[in-house]
Amino acid sequence: MTTETAPQTAPETKTRTTGKAPGPAPSPEAYPEADPAGRGSRRHSVGFWLIAAVFLTSMAFSTVPTPLYPLYQRRDGFSTFTITVVFAVYAVGVVASLMLAGHISDWVGRKRVLIPALALEAVAAVLFLSWPALPGLIVARFVTGLGVGMITATATAHLHELHAAGRPGAGRGRFEVVSTAANIGGLGVGPLVAGFLAQFVTEPLRTPYLVFAILLLLGIVAVAAAPETVEELPQRPAWRPQTVSVPSGGRTGYLAAVVSAFSAFAVFGMFSSLAPAFVAGPLHHPSRLLAGVVVFMVFGTAALAQSATTRMTAGIRLAVGLLGEAAGLVVLAAGMERADLAAFLAGGALAGAGAGVLFKSAIGTVIAKAAPAQRGSALAGLFLIAYLGLIVPVVGLGVATRSLPVTTAMLWFTGALLAVMTGAAALAGTARRTAAGA
Repeated sequence: MTTETAPQTAPETKTRTTGKAPGPAPSPEAYPEADPAGRGSRRHSVGFWLIAAVFLTSMAFSTVPTPLYPLYQRRDGFSTFTITVVFAVYAVGVVASLMLAGHISDWVGRKRVLIPALALEAVAAVLFLSWPALPGLIVARFVTGLGVGMITATATAHLHELHAAGRPGAGRGRFEVVSTAANIGGLGVGPLVAGFLAQFVTEPLRTPYLVFAILLLLGIVAVAAAPETVEELPQRPAWRPQTVSVPSGGRTGYLAAVVSAFSAFAVFGMFSSLAPAFVAGPLHHPSRLLAGVVVFMVFGTAALAQSATTRMTAGIRLAVGLLGEAAGLVVLAAGMERADLAAFLAGGALAGAGAGVLFKSAIGTVIAKAAPAQRGSALAGLFLIAYLGLIVPVVGLGVATRSLPVTTAMLWFTGALLAVMTGAAALAGTARRTAAGA
């Protein structure tokens, strides 16, 4: 789950691209494929929308199981803790892939990473279809995570390069809106489509995966048809995992950013794993479509809020994100305590919007504070802590449900998250005072 370009290679890796890195808009001469008649630019523009559609499909597939978890529970007697383990395995796959393979498209080309990554997701779809028992679910979720970790950084970079080549001289607005919609919005589309299919078609634990298996295979064809924007290096650098570092300046501000990212991903993780079971259980609304709508709403408001706050500074976005997520969690807690679906939905929408803005602020803060030579490794650290937020709180919530009622565990989760956000606000305030006194 990312909203900006994910960690790339260390700066000594020299990538030769037919698109430019973020910065001033390049001239048409920067793109060898573009010609005076504009055929190259049109081809890159079409490729931009192809990759955007593929990006959305791949992210949507990663959340397809979310509204289906209550069905697995009823069929196989899964506990809430088991669901959190299945979800956490996915996040582990994403982290492993980001650290081990998320940066190699700079060397071999975007398409040579996207196509195998989509193939991994298609394999995961086949595993869901052919091995529906718990071990199969765990393996399928891990494979899904491996594919997503390869796709997020690569597809974001590919979109930026195709945008720059297709619209020389234009700003980055279209790229930022579309990449956010494809990434965060895609995470919401998956549960919505899966919930609809599970509600209205036969074989609800098979049909969603079959549909997405077909879409992922079509995605491979689309990537093959899109222009490449990176020339393969004749001599590749020695492979090494993506390194992690803390910027030498502004360490307190960086710490505030990573704590904020942790809390934002904790909200996303809770809704992607346990919210459908909570809606079907304590709230007594077993509709699979409603379960999908709840998750879609959270990610949809996150994407909209990110797009709406593009012109804000990182500091203002941090304040808006913290206030929005905190207010949403309070409303959410009230809805859970009173078993009020409307309050639960309102709190989820507000918390999702705040989490989206909070993560965007964290990205902006890290980019601003890290020197160019440290930017990739600093972002790697941010993503690592963010995905720990996707794993640790959700697993802790699952453990708590083994001895506490689900509602009580969710209320404790909300309180702990509010405490983490208070810490992030305190760190950000310290960083601002330090900067003002420097």
